[in-house]
Amino acid sequence: MVSKRILVTGGAGFLGSHLCERLLRSGCHVLCMDSFLTGSHANVAPFLAHRNFALITHDIAQPLPAGMEVDEIYNLACPASPPHYQADPLHTVKTSVYGAIHLLELAQRCGARILQASTSEVYGDPEVSPQTEAYWGHVNPLGPRACYDEGKRCAETLFFDFHRRHGVAIKVARIFNTYGPRMQPDDGRVVSNFIVQALRGDSLTVYGDGSQTRSFCYVDDLIEGLLALMASPLEVTGPINLGNPTELSMCELADRVLTLTGARTAVDFRPLPQDDPRQRRPDITRAKHVLGWEPTVPLSVGLEKTVDYFRQLLSATSTTSVDGVVQVMREEGAS
Repeated sequence: MVSKRILVTGGAGFLGSHLCERLLRSGCHVLCMDSFLTGSHANVAPFLAHRNFALITHDIAQPLPAGMEVDEIYNLACPASPPHYQADPLHTVKTSVYGAIHLLELAQRCGARILQASTSEVYGDPEVSPQTEAYWGHVNPLGPRACYDEGKRCAETLFFDFHRRHGVAIKVARIFNTYGPRMQPDDGRVVSNFIVQALRGDSLTVYGDGSQTRSFCYVDDLIEGLLALMASPLEVTGPINLGNPTELSMCELADRVLTLTGARTAVDFRPLPQDDPRQRRPDITRAKHVLGWEPTVPLSVGLEKTVDYFRQLLSATSTTSVDGVVQVMREEGAS
């Protein structure tokens, strides 16, 4: 039996590297493509010697290398945290839009299935909860988050237009907050922020009054959801929510992190950023019924694994500052 040849864009990122690892364990040939704008060489270094793994440094906003032949494509390429996607908003939009076009054209030429890693951010600051796939969202198209929110929404449009017009076999996953090892310490996401701050003995930064809620899915669960969606029948196009429906406030998350790390530090309340969602919780009824998928890793278990990862990362550096961690990672070849 010939193993599948699978392209993973954004493959050196947090989610992408976990997906590459899981696909390699399944016997697939993996082409990992990354621009290394936010991806890390350290994330994929363990795979470089694997005979079924190939690393391609490329920005999908640019035309793809000629002659590529693949059976499946997972498009995970796009900065996903606010500090990263707001650093160059024009490039963020190009990555979502031009990147989708380039990959959809490749899928059309190869007759490949293609999965778009969309996001719960397409729902914006939702006026309904939990969010179902039928909800069209409440997004500010002019705000500082719009480069990501609207870029992902446009990518979904392109996927469905290529499907209707050209018969491309598409899958669209709307990913809710995901956490776990290989998150970057400076990515600005709340789980990594809280854990790094707690381990450094700094105050935990909470925006607003901390009553806003999120739902956190451990990375291993999320990867299994992506695989289940890709393997689903052709008529299953999505969008399908993938996330953990267990909801908790930012203050509750801060308390959990402080307990797990043993840190004794204060909480620093700051103004809520513009367009920051007040509530984020997925309705995963469709994922349960169509994919037979739901998360299984409890938050307590996932957070403990993530704390252990950051504890080891910080202890391996000469300084416990976030800037120091990032600098050491860069000196070791990370971007």
